[in-house]
Amino acid sequence: MKLMTPVITIGLFLLLLSAPAHAGSITAIHEVNASPASFDGRTVTLRGVTKDPTRIPVIDLKAYVLEDGTGEIIILTGDNLPEMGITITVRVRIDNLAIIKGEALGTTVVELQRYE
Repeated sequence: MKLMTPVITIGLFLLLLSAPAHAGSITAIHEVNASPASFDGRTVTLRGVTKDPTRIPVIDLKAYVLEDGTGEIIILTGDNLPEMGITITVRVRIDNLAIIKGEALGTTVVELQRYE
């Protein structure tokens, strides 16, 4: 019985370590859309429903729209496109081609990791 307590404790600790880190730190899409310059170079986590896939093999472009009820955003991916119509959580990097007088131009949102 004395051996069971450390085993259970270690098991719970490992379970917590393997839990996705995105829980509780979801950024609303409208926040990014409202102020993309303030997210420049940042990594954030988004959650929403996938839709409107785009694939252009000639230039190796794959993208999809993520919608969370507050807005929509186009996400570029190097992986296979996710299934459409499902809710996913993604960690993304937001970059802007330029920021002129505080206004972002050419905002891109690139998928870094997907949690389906």
